[in-house]
Amino acid sequence: MNLIIRWAVLAFSMWVATLVVPGITVHGHFTTYLWVALLFGLINSIFGSLIKVLTFPVSIVTFGLFIFIVNAAMLSLTARWSEKLDATGFWSAFFASLIISVITTVFKASKKKAKF
Repeated sequence: MNLIIRWAVLAFSMWVATLVVPGITVHGHFTTYLWVALLFGLINSIFGSLIKVLTFPVSIVTFGLFIFIVNAAMLSLTARWSEKLDATGFWSAFFASLIISVITTVFKASKKKAKF
């Protein structure tokens, strides 16, 4: 159940990112957002995790800010592999990944707080 909720939050955060960031477009409706969120989650968990491990020294030097570059790259890769998602440039993917990261982090923090 936890995985389904996190998936829905990721789809919601992608929807918000498409509303706020010009250059990020999802072609479709609710199920398309779920599909793109699933693909982004898979790509980020497989390739993103590997790249984050390999670029750990750079992340240390930049105080973790390089993670946002990796997330933007994973979003661009998702757009490249999916016909339903368009990301027109690096900065669009970067700002969309910032929005996605903020929303998912707020959700995780509120969930932890609710357990107490």
